[in-house]
Amino acid sequence: MIKQTLLFGNRAYLSLKLNQLVIELPDIPEKPKQPITRPIEDIGILIIESHQVTLTSALLSSLLENNVAVITCDSRHMPNGLLLPLSGNTIQSERYLAQISCSLPLKKQLWQQTVMSKIANQGEVLKIWNNKESKCMAVWSRNVKSGDPDNLEGRAAAFYWRNIFIENPHFTRQRDADDCNALFNYGYAILRAVIARALVGSGLLPTLGIHHHNRYNAYCLADDIMEPYRPYVDNVVMEIIREHGTDISLTPAIKKKLLTIPTIDVKIGKLTRPLMIAATMTSASLSKCFNGESRKILYPEIICKQQG
Repeated sequence: MIKQTLLFGNRAYLSLKLNQLVIELPDIPEKPKQPITRPIEDIGILIIESHQVTLTSALLSSLLENNVAVITCDSRHMPNGLLLPLSGNTIQSERYLAQISCSLPLKKQLWQQTVMSKIANQGEVLKIWNNKESKCMAVWSRNVKSGDPDNLEGRAAAFYWRNIFIENPHFTRQRDADDCNALFNYGYAILRAVIARALVGSGLLPTLGIHHHNRYNAYCLADDIMEPYRPYVDNVVMEIIREHGTDISLTPAIKKKLLTIPTIDVKIGKLTRPLMIAATMTSASLSKCFNGESRKILYPEIICKQQG
């Protein structure tokens, strides 16, 4: 079942009753007499954007027990924190040991697969929005070596961001810009939560990456595994920009569109599944790699139609 993504951008009181999220909205005069309720088990991601949201500790505990990713936001309404459960799998300690014991050659092979998939999906996005073949992306994807010693990921990324905007060839990808970069950043934050949640559900430690290893990053593995999924976020953002232009702000309507990212249909193997479900398939396949049951991570392929 596809889990719901809930965002609270205004003052609200959130509590728990009979395994239900109870929502009270004091700023809405026409609010129903009875509080709004949502089953905890149906929630996948909960985003607390407003600093006037109050929630009980009982609710927070229940959310984490049900592997709900809870995202907090800063004063600019941009995600700045992610809460996940300490235990998300019945054999978590066994999975942790297998992950920690992963050899360097295997890590390099897994990163090779990750980069190959990411570049291939980026190439498809360029085809969708530029209506032309990007042969260099296909070549780079095929030629990635174990561990990517030639940094083809970086070369492909530079080419990708130079060519994704036909209307704005001088676009620069930045993490803190307030232009359309904010849309990418917001979408990636949602994606990161989806991937981290899936990893925890598979009994993996999202901190211990196969490539990323920043000492201050608690989600290195999530940042690794989300790479081939990023082009799906890019495609959603490009749809928004094509409709509204590049001079666009992160309005509630735009956020609503970005919140559909977990439900995007993706092709993974021979199946078509919502992105959130695909993420669990990817994390499960990664766990098998750590356990020695497989040597291949199951990543999705872009299946979007070209835009007119």
